[in-house]
Amino acid sequence: MGRIIQRNQAAPCHMQWRNRAIATIEADFNRSADTHLIRVDLPEFDGITLYLKDESSHPTGSLKHRLARSLFLFAICNGKIGPETTIVEASSGSTAVSEAYFARMLNLPFVAVMPRTTSREKIAAIEFYGGRPHLVDDPKSVYDAARQVAEETTGYYIDQFTYAERATDWRGNNNIADSIFCQMQHEEHPNPRWIVAGAGTGGTSATLGRYIRYKKLDTRLCVADPEGSVFHQHFQDRNITEIEACKSMIEGIGRPRVEPSFIPEVVDCMVAVPDAASLAAQRLISDVLGRACGGSTGTNIWACALLISDMVRRGESGSVVTLLCDHGDRYRSTYFNDDWVKSNGFDIEPYLQKLRGFFYAGQLIEE
Repeated sequence: MGRIIQRNQAAPCHMQWRNRAIATIEADFNRSADTHLIRVDLPEFDGITLYLKDESSHPTGSLKHRLARSLFLFAICNGKIGPETTIVEASSGSTAVSEAYFARMLNLPFVAVMPRTTSREKIAAIEFYGGRPHLVDDPKSVYDAARQVAEETTGYYIDQFTYAERATDWRGNNNIADSIFCQMQHEEHPNPRWIVAGAGTGGTSATLGRYIRYKKLDTRLCVADPEGSVFHQHFQDRNITEIEACKSMIEGIGRPRVEPSFIPEVVDCMVAVPDAASLAAQRLISDVLGRACGGSTGTNIWACALLISDMVRRGESGSVVTLLCDHGDRYRSTYFNDDWVKSNGFDIEPYLQKLRGFFYAGQLIEE
């Protein structure tokens, strides 16, 4: 005869707490409107329009709000988080800010393991939501440090770099891809020629690329990657999976190792972007929009300028969509600080001149 084996009564996630936690997160989602899609006309390039999906309008101010919500729901439904679980994450800042928000909502302790170079504005935001920053000197050590902190606190390492691509329903359910294409329905070119995104975990590009294929669309996906990152090197040569260090100062994107959530097979092309070009494009698009944008948005914009220039040469028309990843206020002490830019050896003026020519005079940008 068989026998019933009961769940261990000490298991952290019991039904009552789990149901209340999921309902709390879902209620927060229902209170939040979808993010805006901003149209940027390019009058010098007839038939081509640029759009920015403004992820900075999330409650925690960045694209990572979507990811944090998905990671929490994924972990709760998998029985990994309970009413007394300490949540631990390895992050360059924005994901940790969003996760601290959800941890506070569920009254859970939160520890963010981050490089010591993370902007002080992001650290302050994590602390505002009740999170505890744990800073490390070597960015490559964040993974092991997060596991160690989780072990010491008997907590759970939520691990965005592994679970980003699987925690999000890429077929739809109001993911970022579904949102973009719904908002584009009434535009002149509803199916973008290109969607451009960066890669930190790889989760966003995986969602976009899978959705495009699932919906049988002819849109192509470009991933904009810092020159000092491993992702674009891996895209060219699958044997390259790790580099000594990610020599980029653009927070949120670029990594020293190929993260499990990065799926190169769903990417059509990649653009390796110098940090100086990202910083210049960040400032230029901030001027165009009349609002401050973050550094990874600048990386996306430089890639868009290259792609649009190539479209013009080919005589193509259409739309290009990219992401406004987070607000520039998080970088007032760094990217928008001229002294910081100079002290780190960046000469952004040549790139600014090219971008001014592109946006205001219709001059094409060469690779």
